[in-house]
Amino acid sequence: MPVIGAHVDSVDPLGAAAATDAEAVQFFLADPQGWKAPVEHAHAAEIRDTDLTVYIHSPYVLNVATTNNRIRIPSRKLLGQHAAAAAGIGAKGLIVHGGHLNAADDPEVGYDNWRKTFARAADDGGFGLPILIENTAGGNNAMVRRFDRLARLWDVIGEFGPGFCLDTCHAHAGGEDLVGIVERVLAITGRVDLVHANDSRDAFDSGADRHANFGSGQIAAEMIAEVCRTAGSDVIVETPGGPEGQGADIAFLRGSLVSA
Repeated sequence: MPVIGAHVDSVDPLGAAAATDAEAVQFFLADPQGWKAPVEHAHAAEIRDTDLTVYIHSPYVLNVATTNNRIRIPSRKLLGQHAAAAAGIGAKGLIVHGGHLNAADDPEVGYDNWRKTFARAADDGGFGLPILIENTAGGNNAMVRRFDRLARLWDVIGEFGPGFCLDTCHAHAGGEDLVGIVERVLAITGRVDLVHANDSRDAFDSGADRHANFGSGQIAAEMIAEVCRTAGSDVIVETPGGPEGQGADIAFLRGSLVSA
């Protein structure tokens, strides 16, 4: 059985996990829309000692692929800071979005900027924990919305051993069919380290990143369960509704995977 958990508020992640009957937690270590470096979590000691599996999500503002130096260079710095803080509390991985370029930019520049990010970290001894690159829902010049782009990115950075986080809502909204998606990812990356199991409020290929609880969006709940079943990796639900909504989604997945 994979470990199944939820993205929770960072104030008391262990309490939130208990309220949703989660075996894993994911949370932010700083404002997801801000550039401040993380500070030591108020419950750092308890988090380090917990039996729960812990994942940290990096801020949404990070974009190490961009051609804009005023965003790319601070993004590299902040990624390193969050990786160090996540490793310091015993996290299993740090999730980071693949990023995007402006419409007229050459994608090869974005791939090379990702390579430089890993190469510079390797020169400094590495990130200290796995960096899990997540597919994204929108942006016509995104690095990992489409899997042809994902394949090219892995051609460039694969030697550094990056991990991959597969988001079902992002894939659906980004225009990637969930049927056979795990096999397609494995053919590119060789791994799926984590699944973000989310329904989508919006239609296929809409480009809209709006998560929904299972059964209330555009993706069949059993399809989400099948992705989790096939991946065999840890699962985090990032669905709304607090403990009640997330708890129901976790219970559904747990029941579906046990009965398979």
